[in-house]
Amino acid sequence: MGFCVAGSLDSNVNIMLRPRVRSSSNEARIRSPSSFCVASNFDSVSFKHSQKQNHKAIQTRLFLCKQDSVEFDERKSPNEVREEIKQCYELINRLGRGVVYLGSSRMGPGHPHYVQAQELSKEASNSYCNFLPASCLLSVNNIANLLDCTSWSGAGPGLMDAVTQGALQAGKPVGGFKIGKEAGEWTASNYHPYLPSENYLTCRFFSARKHGLVDVVVRNNSLDKTAVVALPGGIGTLDEVFEIMALIQLERIGSELPIPFILMNYDSFYSKLLDFLDVCEDWGTVSKGEVSSLWKVCNSNPEALAYLVDFYGFSSSNKSSNLTKLHSTVESSST
Repeated sequence: MGFCVAGSLDSNVNIMLRPRVRSSSNEARIRSPSSFCVASNFDSVSFKHSQKQNHKAIQTRLFLCKQDSVEFDERKSPNEVREEIKQCYELINRLGRGVVYLGSSRMGPGHPHYVQAQELSKEASNSYCNFLPASCLLSVNNIANLLDCTSWSGAGPGLMDAVTQGALQAGKPVGGFKIGKEAGEWTASNYHPYLPSENYLTCRFFSARKHGLVDVVVRNNSLDKTAVVALPGGIGTLDEVFEIMALIQLERIGSELPIPFILMNYDSFYSKLLDFLDVCEDWGTVSKGEVSSLWKVCNSNPEALAYLVDFYGFSSSNKSSNLTKLHSTVESSST
């Protein structure tokens, strides 16, 4: 094998050759200006380059690959990320595209937003209608039934669990991209507590997980009914929300077939964020009206469902059918 290093003018270069097996090291000291080439069967090389003017040293480690070339530290992560992305795409192809829910992993069953998120992903049923706020009972239909699609999330606890359970109760397919470490519960296991293993993928890399969540909502034709629904959440949720927003802004997704992006502002949860984005407009860091054009802010489930009905232009007959179902649901819950 061989490698070359060029030293700059008036500087010294030290070469230390170290084999994998224990043996005496060989050192070559070379005075620049000149370039030099050393051939060796050693597996790795380190060199120190120091300048006389400031006596600062830069230490670099080089690895010699088996193909007689120099490689900077062989890294497995690119191949692992590529393989995870491939697995995400395979899962999507098997379960189908649909609605992606982004939300907190910390808001458990005792939180009011958990109930609202669960209701948003499924229809109000007699089994728990009495525990729902009045606004939830006004839901025309759940998103899974409305769009007749698969419900996707991060397959974690909190609000992700709420929408998963809601979709399952609605009898619709569920898929998820779980991350190895999640804030909240279930952090000690890579396995979902109740979803079949064929319905989710545990990702090591956030980039692969995001690829999956984004690909889920990409519409290949006008028959695809997808959406992104951002529920209340923290840092992880905001990371995903702004990534989706940037992709829509730059027309990396939704350029040909638009994708509805809904921000659920339950109890004014995101109002401070919206105020901040208004300030960004005032400062000129975003264009006037640009943010509002990227998503739809909804304060309640009925508002979100009505937006989806209008977005996809469902027929008036469907609206009448949904309204009839609404009345029967409310009446049955009151008896």
